[in-house]
Amino acid sequence: MRVWQENNRLVIGDGKYTLWIEPWGRNSFRVRMTGEAVMDGNDWALCEEVEQCTPEITCEEIDTTDPWYKGEEYKKYHQTGKIYRMTNGKITAEISPEGWIGYYNQKGELLTQEYWRNRNRINRYCVPLRVDARELKPIQGSTDYELTARFEAFDDEKIFGMGQYQEKHLDKKGAILELAHRNSQASVPFMVSSRGYGFFWNNPAIGTASFGTNKTEWYAKSTKKLDYFITAGDTPFEIEEQYSAATGRTPMMPEYGMGYWQCKLRYRNQEEILAVAREHKRRGLPMDAIVVDFFHWTMQGEFKFEPRDWPDPEGMVKELRDMGIETVVSVWPTVDERSENFAEMSDKGYLVTPDRGMAYHMTWMGNTVFYDATHPGAQKYVWEKCRENYYKKGIRCFWLDEAEPEYGPYDFDNYRYYAGPALQCTNTYPVGYAKGFYEGLKAEGEKDIMSLVRCAWAGSQKYGVLTWSGDIHSSFRAMREQLQAGLNMCVAGIPWWTSDIGGFVGGNIQDPYFKELLVRWFAWGCFCPVFRMHGERSPWYEREQEFINNVRQLTSGQDNEVWSFGEENFEILKKYLFIRERLRPYIRECMKQASLTGAPVMRPLFFDFNEDKVAWETEDEYMFGPDLLIAPVMEEKVTERSVYLPAGAAWTDANTKVTYEGGQRVTVPAPLDIIPVFVRDGKEYDIYQ
Repeated sequence: MRVWQENNRLVIGDGKYTLWIEPWGRNSFRVRMTGEAVMDGNDWALCEEVEQCTPEITCEEIDTTDPWYKGEEYKKYHQTGKIYRMTNGKITAEISPEGWIGYYNQKGELLTQEYWRNRNRINRYCVPLRVDARELKPIQGSTDYELTARFEAFDDEKIFGMGQYQEKHLDKKGAILELAHRNSQASVPFMVSSRGYGFFWNNPAIGTASFGTNKTEWYAKSTKKLDYFITAGDTPFEIEEQYSAATGRTPMMPEYGMGYWQCKLRYRNQEEILAVAREHKRRGLPMDAIVVDFFHWTMQGEFKFEPRDWPDPEGMVKELRDMGIETVVSVWPTVDERSENFAEMSDKGYLVTPDRGMAYHMTWMGNTVFYDATHPGAQKYVWEKCRENYYKKGIRCFWLDEAEPEYGPYDFDNYRYYAGPALQCTNTYPVGYAKGFYEGLKAEGEKDIMSLVRCAWAGSQKYGVLTWSGDIHSSFRAMREQLQAGLNMCVAGIPWWTSDIGGFVGGNIQDPYFKELLVRWFAWGCFCPVFRMHGERSPWYEREQEFINNVRQLTSGQDNEVWSFGEENFEILKKYLFIRERLRPYIRECMKQASLTGAPVMRPLFFDFNEDKVAWETEDEYMFGPDLLIAPVMEEKVTERSVYLPAGAAWTDANTKVTYEGGQRVTVPAPLDIIPVFVRDGKEYDIYQ
């Protein structure tokens, strides 16, 4: 094993593998390792131009006065007894004589270090397990590798981020997470540690991240190289800012994104959607966006309105815009074998292909194949169709559904993209999907760009994605899971996030349980980055199956407007519509900070109170911007709520107007019409009048 310097880079080589450590923006390193003669050139999410930093590189001789290091036996096994250190601002990488790496902050405190359990002569901790910290295991007969990277585990460490997973814990310490996308699961492999560092696994391959009590292990089933980014900071905000500088920041949110979005499964025709918007405005209620959901089209993969049900899209869009409502249109990446675009897209290589078996990826409402969103030509092709059939009719906001994509089944080893085998790169699919629409809209001169997307990976945020949490269940359990999912998605660098208010699957609008759930969820939705109603609302209307030109048409669920759940509930929902409007200036400033610095709009308490140990342990509350603490009610038949108020601030209950000193737990009233909200340090926000 040798270590040498190449300009600003330290290189570790052993004749078989080559590893690079180099500065990558302020207080940060990028680490890459290959078993090939040339390092793979894919930058994946680390493709932003970062601040150029000149590191301080030192080399220290081992203390040879220690008898352990003397004699010919030592010289026989080791070319050098040197420790190399590279410092970039607040982070230092230390390379041991054996070649394993530890990372330290500016105080000399250990952040993390590689897990190395191999026989050696330099380290007194000598074990013969033969477990290396970095393992690129060749896949026979190919130039691909199975990759494992191991780091030490620390009993005091808490881990946050990693994207959106459907489970109950905010702290991911102890979790095993699949590095793959599924409907309601979005893998965004950036974590913030309570030890003062952030770590990004810059690899879109299928794999796992295991945060065990004995070790942390990152695994990719098939890849070309090891590639990760590590950054140190005094606060979680500083870590987030440095990560977002390397992977990209969200643009400023369009004004219509900050208000209320109306959605259901589904408005079946133009008259239905206009009737809802007119009634909403007749009642004097605010609404910023309304959604034309799926199966409004002639056929999957034709990307255009069915003219029987949508005879005048231009007129519809104009009327809605005159009411101050943005029209959002659903796009699916599925292309039906019968569609007018299928043959051309297939001939040009714009469809995802199988390595074996049938080419169909979904058989719901037609035999369909996903278009290849990693292919620049396919991105442009799909955008041009949507430009002609939607954008020219006034549509400028798109709902990019099925963005994982939702394979049935998720046999990732059977799919192949322009960018490579799905096993190696499928997690970038939603990035390419959003990029095609973002660049298309930008080319048309649009500046306020937003796409509602069901999945994201690192870097998606710079293409204006609003991620939502997928087809979740209508239950209090699912609601509780969405809180940690949304917070961890925002920690992972995706600051625009929302969920289907009331859940998507199984909500019966006549059921008292569901009505209570919806009211509680609606109040919580008011204090999420985007405030959006949606859901299938069972039972679906019982209509005979309809066909147009031999294409089956989809029916819809029950009503899903704010007046659909009883008069008493309507008054509560109405109250939160106007609370959201009064908060618009505050939300606008939060969105500005997200765009400028990467600061999450909704974030765990420890972001703002990182010196408070209890704030790191609190999982059922969060900060909505710097001044509002939100404590959602996520249990059935609850009328009061225990809330922890972080130390270092005074907190005023927005409902009762009582002020408390931080650093204590209080119990406050939480009747059905109240979500506990606390205002920080005497700030004045007109929440509950």
